[in-house]
Amino acid sequence: MRRRWITLGEVLTVIAVTISGLTLWNNWSQRTDSESARSASDARASARAGTLMLLSDGANRQRLTLHPASPDQAVQSQRIVFPAALGLPAAQTTGEPRIETDWFDAALKKARAAAKLPDNSRGDETLPVLVSTRFVVDGAPHTDTALYDLGYTIEGHWLGGHTITLSGISLVRHGAGQAALDARWKTLLTREGQPGS
Repeated sequence: MRRRWITLGEVLTVIAVTISGLTLWNNWSQRTDSESARSASDARASARAGTLMLLSDGANRQRLTLHPASPDQAVQSQRIVFPAALGLPAAQTTGEPRIETDWFDAALKKARAAAKLPDNSRGDETLPVLVSTRFVVDGAPHTDTALYDLGYTIEGHWLGGHTITLSGISLVRHGAGQAALDARWKTLLTREGQPGS
């Protein structure tokens, strides 16, 4: 049997097919990696968009206007829950997120008097509130429930009475409930009542 030698043309054809196959595989691999990276980036952006952080505008000292930190989020409604010890119903807002002193003023003054807290603030005092917010991002509805500290000052007057003014809000944590709210209120009330605190 005669041996057949491979011609130069056949060798070049095999090399060309091999290079084409490797090029095709490399392009497919890069596209898959790019799609994975884009998908991961989209997932991170979606998670960020679905996480709400509220900021406040304290221009009116008896009312805080709330707004999301992200301009892509639009608040639809909110439910503000107060510590159970204050005996207050939850406040509801629709379309205009806010917190007003009228909602809790008398109950807070009564609780401070019962705890024998000072008539005047020595900086910001704190009232924890639970804020449940329905909001929309790119047409998709989301819900967030978070514990916030509401900053306020109180001032006693010479002829009696007190004035409460609001200073802002600060996020404590997401996903809290009534038990966490009540525990935080008890801790803050005790700490404010300690001498030198």
